[in-house]
Amino acid sequence: MDKIKKTIGIDMDGVLADIEQQFMDWYENEFGVRVPREERLGVLEPEGFPDKTAIKRYVYTPGFFRTIPVMEGAVAAVIRLMEDYEVYIVSAAMEFPQCLFEKHQWLAEHFPFISWTNIIFCGDKSIIDTDYLIDDHCKNLDFCKGKAIMFDASHNVNQHHHVRVKSWNEVLTLLEKENLIDA
Repeated sequence: MDKIKKTIGIDMDGVLADIEQQFMDWYENEFGVRVPREERLGVLEPEGFPDKTAIKRYVYTPGFFRTIPVMEGAVAAVIRLMEDYEVYIVSAAMEFPQCLFEKHQWLAEHFPFISWTNIIFCGDKSIIDTDYLIDDHCKNLDFCKGKAIMFDASHNVNQHHHVRVKSWNEVLTLLEKENLIDA
């Protein structure tokens, strides 16, 4: 008899997709200036760059979401998590016109082993009811019905009310320590 797997929801931007790297790269391409992470600590993404309109412009630009680099270790970690969990990709993908389509294409390229039935594109993540949620925004984690795991990002460094992980290796280590995946 198969045991019922616990569920884990995983955010895309800032967790699977390295959106900070994308913002820095696009800003540097446009302005010729690299704004390092250290200068953006503790502020929301749009406020972390000298031109406060740049981030909004980028997220409305076709191709932005389609070309975000994959977070280091994410593919291998998700494959590993799928051995012990029913994994769902949970992303707010309704705000920007091209976002939904581009995120779907991005997942198909980088995570083709995730079934379409395990991809949840929504506007408000408070409806998500998984046993665990890995996200980089407290606005999503604060309403998590299961255990919240905050993925480290420059904008959330001053928030300390959720368990924090700084990498996909730390996600796996945390779940191993809690005996939630086999070592």
